[in-house]
Amino acid sequence: MRLPPDVDPLVLRLGLLLVPGVGDVLVRSLVRSCGSPEAVFLEKKRQLAQIPGVGERIAAAIHGFRDWERAEEEARFVRDNHIRALFFTDEAFPRRLLHCPDAPAMLFVRGKADLNAGRMLGIVGTRQSTAYGQLMTEALVDSLKDYACTVVSGLAFGIDIRAHRAALQAGLCTVAAVAHGLDRVYPAQHRATARSMVEEGGAIVSDQFQGTRLSPELFPRRNRIIAGLCDALVVVESRGSGGAIITADIANSYSREVFAFPGRVGDVSSEGCLALIRTHRAALLSSGGELAEAMGWMPRDAQQPAQLALFPDFNPEERRIWDALGAEAVHADALLQTSGLSSGRLSLLLLDMEMKGWVKALPGKRYTRSR
Repeated sequence: MRLPPDVDPLVLRLGLLLVPGVGDVLVRSLVRSCGSPEAVFLEKKRQLAQIPGVGERIAAAIHGFRDWERAEEEARFVRDNHIRALFFTDEAFPRRLLHCPDAPAMLFVRGKADLNAGRMLGIVGTRQSTAYGQLMTEALVDSLKDYACTVVSGLAFGIDIRAHRAALQAGLCTVAAVAHGLDRVYPAQHRATARSMVEEGGAIVSDQFQGTRLSPELFPRRNRIIAGLCDALVVVESRGSGGAIITADIANSYSREVFAFPGRVGDVSSEGCLALIRTHRAALLSSGGELAEAMGWMPRDAQQPAQLALFPDFNPEERRIWDALGAEAVHADALLQTSGLSSGRLSLLLLDMEMKGWVKALPGKRYTRSR
């Protein structure tokens, strides 16, 4: 196929996302197989069709793509509004999302937040929050202000907006994942908070192009970003079903730690939390201190014994991984067998240990100690 002359690499990435039938999973597969979005568009149709999941129909759609004007319009919007368009191959793309099979191939980011910060905590809950839920949200965030974690939520009414505002009050970075393009803020009543979040070093993120209208199917997509960005997810209040429960289930599928406040028996606003705890999909939580202890977080200004610089204080799972590593690189498959951990849990722990500076990732899914 013939590409537009001097085509911008960002336009090529956006164009690939606009090809009918090519979703996030296929974008990643195509780029990994061909090497780059440009190479995908230049590849022969017959070769494209042989890539798993592509086939004749999608190969024809790639070769027949002509909507470059839409891709260029989106690229102009991104640049004119100082938005970061992070492709999954970019260094700044959230590494936690790379371990999620259905993660977005591109994330649009308004703001300077580090999406690879060492501690990321998701906080979600019902839109119809009670005074109890609001109090628990504020108390949780305030109790974690010395742990320098980034608070992630969805900018919605109820628990979400309380979490963002509490983070701002506590001086913590906070990130909102939204279900629409970054040309708007929904709900409109939260524009001032969204602006403060960006100004204070946080961010608003989305996988949607500008002009995308809100629709019910986009909220689960937004929820998977919240679940994927965080190390742990807390459900403060939730009815028996709803977005918070969906987010918790997604977080469990990503091998994230999930916690829930129990609330009161018989309280409709806590039905979902109690169900998560009862079915072992969430650990019972009553304070920020319990969360920090469960996650192995220490206050950033706490005095550490001198020997920890040489001998990290591993939890039992981290110790198994550390003992299996050495000066020579070890393949992830070998670590899987040696550690006895599930694939998802191993990936998450390796990522966390890499971010702490304990483990070094090498090409070919190999790992070694970094000290």
